[in-house]
Amino acid sequence: MRVAEAEVSGYYGSGDDDDTPSPSTPAKMNPTTPDKSQRYFAPIPSNEGRGPSHRSSLERPASRRLSYSSTHSHNFFCTDSNEGDQEWQPDLERRWPLQASCVSRRLSRMRSQNGYGVNEDIDEDHEIENEVGTIESQHPKDVIVVKWDDGENDPMNPRSWPSWHKWLIVWVNSFSALAVTVASSIYVTTYDQMNPEFHISGEVGTVGLSLFVFGLATGPLLLAPLSEFYGRRYVYLVSYLIYIIWLIPSAVAKNAETMLIARFFAGFAGSAFLSVSGGSVGDLFVRERIQEPMMIFTGAPFLGPALGPIIGGFINQYANWRWTYYMLLIWSGVQYILLVIAVPETYHPAILRKKAIKLRKTTGDQRYKAPMELQHKSLIKAIRTNLYRPFQLLTQEFMVQALCLFSAILLGILYIFFGAFPLVFRVNHDFKLHQQGLSFLGIAIGMVLAIISDPIWHRIYDRLVARREKETGEEGDSEPEFRLPPAIAGSMMVPIGMFWFGWTTYRSVHWIVPILGSIVFGAGSVPLFQSFSQ
Repeated sequence: MRVAEAEVSGYYGSGDDDDTPSPSTPAKMNPTTPDKSQRYFAPIPSNEGRGPSHRSSLERPASRRLSYSSTHSHNFFCTDSNEGDQEWQPDLERRWPLQASCVSRRLSRMRSQNGYGVNEDIDEDHEIENEVGTIESQHPKDVIVVKWDDGENDPMNPRSWPSWHKWLIVWVNSFSALAVTVASSIYVTTYDQMNPEFHISGEVGTVGLSLFVFGLATGPLLLAPLSEFYGRRYVYLVSYLIYIIWLIPSAVAKNAETMLIARFFAGFAGSAFLSVSGGSVGDLFVRERIQEPMMIFTGAPFLGPALGPIIGGFINQYANWRWTYYMLLIWSGVQYILLVIAVPETYHPAILRKKAIKLRKTTGDQRYKAPMELQHKSLIKAIRTNLYRPFQLLTQEFMVQALCLFSAILLGILYIFFGAFPLVFRVNHDFKLHQQGLSFLGIAIGMVLAIISDPIWHRIYDRLVARREKETGEEGDSEPEFRLPPAIAGSMMVPIGMFWFGWTTYRSVHWIVPILGSIVFGAGSVPLFQSFSQ
């Protein structure tokens, strides 16, 4: 077994797949030479000392791919095997307690803080069962670990709820997310009245749009880890209430400073529905049935920026610009009532905690504990990790850099359209404000077409997985690249739509032609965002 060239504290991690010993190989963690079904662990620095033997995870064979643990300040890697965990556990816990957590909590068995599974083959309920087994072995007498009575058939398990209730939750969460993203772009339709009233230039007015989007980007850094400690329902109710409160200063603002500050905090609070709601969908549906509800949820945030100018165009054409925010307050107030009434807690560990509390109260036996109550997580540590981890990935992972750069450019182009459409359709084609808003129907239609085409891409993904299973003999074996076919199509449609739109903006060209180009752009942008987020 040839080991890696990077040394930390005198130990090395496994490098290539051959068994040739390294000249400087130290003593191995286990005195016996394990077979390739076992797993090897060693601490390595985040991005230092990696020799040529450290190929990227995409280049390494699937059976030997590296997995990185996100639970500690160092990176730990191991061969991707499901065997040998129990055999290695005692030795690791004795000699490297931090590294031992990689055995029981590999990255593929962990769930990201927005609720999505890192490995689709690992189900959250199975993860809870594994945790329960570990806890029961550690506390055989003094703790009764609470779990689902009959798996997914437990009445308290969200996946056993009636279909109408699960779909109601999906629709309420989706429309709540839609209300937030509509608020991001509807702001641009207030410029004609708001800027002269506040005595500001168009450039200063545009800052309010940028600050709202910046709030949407930074909010999940704080709100996402909170859902793992307090559950999703509390995050929804508190954050959406704060979002509504910050809409009020926007509606009654007397100066630009008030408007700009309120815009940022409204976006910050409203971001919970873009970062946490996806986890609720995973709580409610098993993997085989998650495609349709996830398609509905992911479509709502994309449609919001296109629908905002359409709605705002009619409001600001026939009423005062402040009615834009009055309408948002009414809409968000209705959504908040629906959240209180129709959206219960769906986060499985939080429900098990509630079940444990009920059992302790009814039986008087204080030994009943939920897995969440025995983990002793630190909220401050989780928030700190959530603050620096995105920047760590962005600076150290080239694939993350590429995808984030692509997404940033694409999102920036989408919002640049809010400045380009007034110049094209109001200046060149003499559109009124509400007609200018209707011109965004092109982007909206393109996005809807992309969303309803999702089953096609899913079938392509299933076909690639089936071919991979036939080649490797491993059921459910997949590769990250299998998610890229829609991105490949979208990456061609986006520049085509942009050139189409840019070359047909002249007064001599009929106004429908650039709108048709925006349809192509909208249809290409959604597959790109969806592929990058999966």
